[in-house]
Amino acid sequence: MTASMPQQAGPASEGRASDADWEAPYYRVRAAGFQVLFLVEPDEAIEEVCNVDAEVHLADGSRWSSTIFTLAEVDRLMRSWEASGEAVSGQCFFCADGLIVRNPGIGSMVRVIAGLVASGEFDGVFRRIADPE
Repeated sequence: MTASMPQQAGPASEGRASDADWEAPYYRVRAAGFQVLFLVEPDEAIEEVCNVDAEVHLADGSRWSSTIFTLAEVDRLMRSWEASGEAVSGQCFFCADGLIVRNPGIGSMVRVIAGLVASGEFDGVFRRIADPE
């Protein structure tokens, strides 16, 4: 069931509205060979997303997860940790299932995921989610 959420431009490379939609609490994007559920805040601009949890469903039925950050967001977090003392006072960044991308926005992130799938690097980056019993 598709939830009623704010309408925003679709991120798919072809730009078709059918490629992406809100399915509360996720922003779902369909692409060739996979679909991604992004856990985006409803009031967050899709083209500005810089820190988001993502679940990828591949065509073979497997499910994978990652937290995707932009370089700028990693820098912002590390600077904030300097004052708080977290992560050795901002001297390092770690995340078990993290992926760092250059540019913000769901569309940019989908293109990176598509590139990782096409290159065969995907399963070295994303963490597989166990199938339900």
